[in-house]
Amino acid sequence: MMENQRQSAKHIATEDSLTKQVHERFAQAKKRETKQVRLVQLIILLVFFALWEVAARLKWIDVLLFSYPTKVFKLLWDKLLDGSLLPHVGVTVVETIIGFVLGTLFGTALAVVIWWSPFLSRVLDPYIVVLNSMPKVALGPLFIVGLGPGLLSIIATTLSITVIITTLVVYGSFKEVDQNYVKVVSLFGGTKRTVFQKVILPASFPAIVSTLKVNVGLAWIGVIVGEFLVSQMGLGYLIIYGFQVFNFTLVISTLFVIAIVATFMYQIVSNLEKRLTKHR
Repeated sequence: MMENQRQSAKHIATEDSLTKQVHERFAQAKKRETKQVRLVQLIILLVFFALWEVAARLKWIDVLLFSYPTKVFKLLWDKLLDGSLLPHVGVTVVETIIGFVLGTLFGTALAVVIWWSPFLSRVLDPYIVVLNSMPKVALGPLFIVGLGPGLLSIIATTLSITVIITTLVVYGSFKEVDQNYVKVVSLFGGTKRTVFQKVILPASFPAIVSTLKVNVGLAWIGVIVGEFLVSQMGLGYLIIYGFQVFNFTLVISTLFVIAIVATFMYQIVSNLEKRLTKHR
């Protein structure tokens, strides 16, 4: 008997060791793949800038309209040194964060309310569809008149984009939850609140977290559109100003800054998503 137990324990230890080895090899393979992906992404970016620079130097493209990388980077560097760039970046980032957070919260709350009341869902469904299809730029002047040419109108423009999309995505995830789970909880006496807390919300959590990544881009769109219309500060204002004075290098430089900051914010939200889903 003792011999059999020793052999069994040895067998289990061997299996555990093999499992760890397989997991380590898999983790190393994933790390190598990630490094390769990053390397290819970097190469693509460098090739793009190189071709852009060559095309401008050889007059293949109109330098007045499309500028070229060295001129763009020089302009950004000069504006960093004289301190005129960071205030615009700060204003736009603050507005984007506010629109992102409020849009996610309001959109999720509205989705919960609609799910809670099937009658209300039927009533609001056509209105949500119409609001989603409506061009949000057209609402900008209404926000300006109603809320004034300032931060509130920019945030309102952002919310007009983020709230509806968040509501549709989150409510859609609520409806896709397997109804068999809902029936089981209901049969055991679970209230609607219990069904939501124990079934609907946990099953929809990945979709809700994924909505954060979508809202990063939508919040940037809303803020830039709002700044186009009313702002005298921010990256959207710099783009409009660049067009007005025919300084297209400033326009492209601002777009480059938006791409960098938006990517940074997206990466933060993506890392947050990984941590939240990992702990569940």
